[in-house]
Amino acid sequence: MSSALSRIARFVGRGADALAVTKISRTREPFRVLVATIISLRTKDEVTDVAAPRLLAVAPTPEAMARLPPARIARLIYPAGFYRTKALTLRAIARTLMRDHGGRVPDTLEGLLAFKGVGRKTANLVLTMGWGKPGICVDTHVHRISNRLGFVRTRTPDDTEQVLRRRLPSRWWIPINDVLVAFGRTHCGPLSPRCSTCPVGTVCAREGVTRSR
Repeated sequence: MSSALSRIARFVGRGADALAVTKISRTREPFRVLVATIISLRTKDEVTDVAAPRLLAVAPTPEAMARLPPARIARLIYPAGFYRTKALTLRAIARTLMRDHGGRVPDTLEGLLAFKGVGRKTANLVLTMGWGKPGICVDTHVHRISNRLGFVRTRTPDDTEQVLRRRLPSRWWIPINDVLVAFGRTHCGPLSPRCSTCPVGTVCAREGVTRSR
């Protein structure tokens, strides 16, 4: 597993554009990571790359976010997917942070999952990217490619996370998301992956692949 991930990481290369949430995570500010991750859900990365910094420039803290009307938040993150719903979620989380947590984002998986609108993907990203703590973020790319390669045999991203927690070496827990998301977007897509030039083609189980290039 480690060998395959190393080959994929080299193939993706250092020149690959960092994901929007990864860029924001470089500040090591958990609230910024939480906001960006919520905006990124079911939204193209190029939209998140603009919308998240635009909102955070106006409301960089839970206190500032809690004061914003949902309509203002919605305008700032438009055209992110479900921007009106996300605006309500973001303000509600900010208010809860101020009321119950002293404005501090929880640094445990359980604490993060207690917020409405925060699932395991979001919680793990905040935990790893915001707090630098162990966790595995499994999105649709990580789930699909892990199964395609034969690393796991699971039905849902949550199941994939649990199996990877048992099998994946700890040094890959945080970087696996960036590596496989980049690989999934450029090479190993859901339909007709580019198997003929795949860096791990000789060890890939090709589970579920019916057509390739």
